[in-house]
Amino acid sequence: MEIERTKREKLTARIGCVAWIVGVVQFFVIHGIAQSAWAKPYSWARFNISDLGNAHCALQAEPEPRYVCSPEHDLMNAAFIVLGALLVVGVILTGASLWRRGFVAITARVLLAGAGVGFVMAGLAPADVNENQHVLGALLIMALGNIGLFLAGLGSSAAVPRVLRRATSVLGLVALVALGLFLSHQYLGLGMGGMERVAAFPILAWALAVGTLGLIRPTSSTPSTPTRHALAARSPALSSAE
Repeated sequence: MEIERTKREKLTARIGCVAWIVGVVQFFVIHGIAQSAWAKPYSWARFNISDLGNAHCALQAEPEPRYVCSPEHDLMNAAFIVLGALLVVGVILTGASLWRRGFVAITARVLLAGAGVGFVMAGLAPADVNENQHVLGALLIMALGNIGLFLAGLGSSAAVPRVLRRATSVLGLVALVALGLFLSHQYLGLGMGGMERVAAFPILAWALAVGTLGLIRPTSSTPSTPTRHALAARSPALSSAE
């Protein structure tokens, strides 16, 4: 019974990892398609991510003046929605296989799922259609989501290598600092869009890395049956019997 439960957890976790990988990969593929459709070359430094999903061609004044016209905005907004939904699915399905028990892990998962909801909100409400909802979605991603990313480094189980757990927390801190700089219009030479990406993309990098790891290295394994030699090492009586 225990073996069957472990097998189900392992399969479920792998499905969650696949959801993360598919969500992130499709996002960047469509990001490339959408930016290539611009008549005026799209720049990661000069334009926001959200500019790719704007429904109308117009001059945008904030936070930096720029002319936005994204012919594939519907496709980009669909990518936001798919990404967000699959992030949530991954957080749910990875369950005990990738996460410790306790408050920190639960909080991390809730906040990361909230970031997924934020991507869905951003896709459903382009910035030039419903700015308030779009900004709320962005804050769920870059504020609460990055706090969740920091906590994920503390709440991940031993199935995630220690170096990746530490890198996860560092990424969360870097992304939170980048959000503060972005909101204060301090771009440190990266440009408005560049600093926004430093604040928004660490969650995607984490999901892709952990998802890939979960497929390469099983996130949950059936406890192995101790061999006679292993038992002998623990039992002097058995060792002498041999």
